[in-house]
Amino acid sequence: MSFEAALRSFDVWLRAERNLAENTRRAYLADVRQFAAFLGQGARPDEVTPERVFAFLADLHGRVHPSTSGRKLAALRSFFRQRVREGDCASDPSAGIPSPRVPRRLPKPLAVDDCETLAEASAPGDDEVALRDRALVELLYGSGLRVGELSALDVRDLDTTRGDVRVWGKGGKERVVPLPAEARQALRDYLTLRERPGVLGEPLFTSLRRGRKGPPRRLGPRDVRRVLARRAREAGLAEPVHPHRLRHSYATHLLDMGADLREIQELLGHASLSTTQKYTAVSAERLLEVYDRAHPRAKGKG
Repeated sequence: MSFEAALRSFDVWLRAERNLAENTRRAYLADVRQFAAFLGQGARPDEVTPERVFAFLADLHGRVHPSTSGRKLAALRSFFRQRVREGDCASDPSAGIPSPRVPRRLPKPLAVDDCETLAEASAPGDDEVALRDRALVELLYGSGLRVGELSALDVRDLDTTRGDVRVWGKGGKERVVPLPAEARQALRDYLTLRERPGVLGEPLFTSLRRGRKGPPRRLGPRDVRRVLARRAREAGLAEPVHPHRLRHSYATHLLDMGADLREIQELLGHASLSTTQKYTAVSAERLLEVYDRAHPRAKGKG
C-alpha cells in the first residue's frame, strides 16, 4: 500500500478511534506526509526501516525545536502502529526510538495587574466590537480556556445565570468551568446586543463586519490572537500577549491564591496531574523573586 492510501486510512482512524483534536489530527497527517516526502517518491510504509526513521529525525535536528521533533515521532508511532494493526506492516520501525530531550520551559504568566489592565482596556466604549472584545478577554483570563475551546463555543454553552461555561476539550472530553463575576457581567453585556430568535445555536464570538448577509462568521483561533494582540497594544503592555499566556496566567494566579492543584487540573482539562504541576515551579520561582526584592535579609552586604 502506498503512503497516500495509508494516510487516508490513518485519517479515518484518527477521527473515529483516537478522537484527537482537529489541530492535532492535521499536524499528525502533515508530519507523516513530510516523512513520506523525505523518503522519496514511490516509498511504501511496509518498506520503512528504523534507520530511515532515525535519518529523518537527524535531518530535523537543529532545524526545528525538540518538541516539534517529538511530535513528529509521536505521529509516526501512531501511524505505524495503526499499519501493524491493519496488517500492512509486519513491525513498527519507530518502536524503541527515544523521543528528543526537550529543554524545560516554564510557563510565563502575566502579572495580575497586566491582566486587569488588558481586560479594562478592552472596553473603551459600548459598541458591539468593544463589548465582544471585553467579553473575550474576560472569558479567556477568567476560565483558562484553550484558544480552540473558546473559538468552538456556541451561545448555548454559556450560562450566565448559573455562572459557568460548558467546554469540549481535547479528546472530546466535556467539562464545566465556573466564571468569575467580571466575566459573567462582560458576557451578559455582550449578549444583550444579540438577543433574537435562534441566537442560542450561533457561535459565541463572531465577526462583526457590517453589511454581510447570512449567519455571522465564527471567530477562529487566529482571529482571537489578533484581537488579543491589538488590545495589548492599546493597553500599552510591553510584553506579548497570546491566548495560551492568559491560560498560564489563570492557572498561576489561582495557585498563588491557594487553589488546590487537583482543582486546577480539573479546571484546565489536563488529563495528567504532571502537566499541571509545572505551575508549582512557576509559583515557587515567583515567590523567590518577591522574597529577593522585598526581604531585608535576602541580599548580603557584599
